[in-house]
Amino acid sequence: MTPWQLHPQLANDTVPVVELPLCEVRLMDDANHPWLVLVPKLAGAVEIIDLSPAQRTALSTDIDAAARALKTLFKPHKLNVAALGNQVPQLHVHVIARYTDDIAWPRPVWGAANARPYAPEQLIERVSALRAALQSPPAPL
Repeated sequence: MTPWQLHPQLANDTVPVVELPLCEVRLMDDANHPWLVLVPKLAGAVEIIDLSPAQRTALSTDIDAAARALKTLFKPHKLNVAALGNQVPQLHVHVIARYTDDIAWPRPVWGAANARPYAPEQLIERVSALRAALQSPPAPL
């Protein structure tokens, strides 16, 4: 069996933040939106139904942690959670903080605007804040 490895497109579009019990958490390099991508570290996983019941529970727990971190840090109006995989077949889940005045609202973020890469210092700050939020116990909402 082939060991788990990150799909090249995800590696190109994101930067690592932290590893949770099931997923590698990565920040989408798009300053238009606070946007995390969770990638289960499971070789061959394409769909959520490819996961065992215990792995699905772990995925849900990791999504919860990511969503709570975004909500705590960025105070969004809405959180979008999606596992599409139409362009990248490797199972991954998007967790995106949305605002009623963001560039894509109320439409999905895909294709609404060109990605705006983070400035280096902004990227360091964002990853650092997310890492701290994801490594500490979840804050009550």
